Amino acid sequence: METPRCRIVVLISGNGSNLQALIDSSRASNFKIVAVISNKPEAYGLQRAKHEDIPTQIIDHTTFESRTKFDKALADTVEDINPELIVLAGFMRILGNSFVMRFKGRILNIHPSLLPKFPGTNTHKRAIDSGDKEHGVSVHFVTSELDGGPLIAQEKVPVLKDDTPQALAARVLEKEHIIYPKVVSWFASGRLKMKNNDAMLDDEKLLLSNVLIQSQK
Repeated sequence: METPRCRIVVLISGNGSNLQALIDSSRASNFKIVAVISNKPEAYGLQRAKHEDIPTQIIDHTTFESRTKFDKALADTVEDINPELIVLAGFMRILGNSFVMRFKGRILNIHPSLLPKFPGTNTHKRAIDSGDKEHGVSVHFVTSELDGGPLIAQEKVPVLKDDTPQALAARVLEKEHIIYPKVVSWFASGRLKMKNNDAMLDDEKLLLSNVLIQSQK
């Protein structure tokens, strides 16, 4: 008898390259993508999902009078699907506190910087402009603080002398495609949890000093 796999919903807004990495990994992993939801009807990631016969839904934020109403519609839709985990993969909407609290401890996000450095947008340009020698990607639990939830794992890339934001972004994206399926698999296996607003892996609290070490395992 096949072991049940962790049911995940992926939220997207665009191309969906991290979604594709999750799809590819899920074929031989302990999680299953049961739905893909986009706030943008034109998001190419929807085509990626349809190609794999994964159910898709569009909840266009521009059709709602307020962020609160959009968040409620999105939350109601997710709850109807009943996933064990919600994975943000290039989802370009800030989720309100009501959504985050409704699914507390069950939302992951990936961010293209070595948090707590450079929350928000334009991270690659900001890293270059700051003269940083290293840049990278972080995976964290989602809380009400923008890009401020408990860190789970990070991967680094060097910032090269003549780097452009586009070139740096491409190298970071390669790391994203490796690290995100790994972290989702940790959650699916029960190894990863959020407890007392801390990320816990194998019952060990993940601190900034060891998220890089854990991501190599």
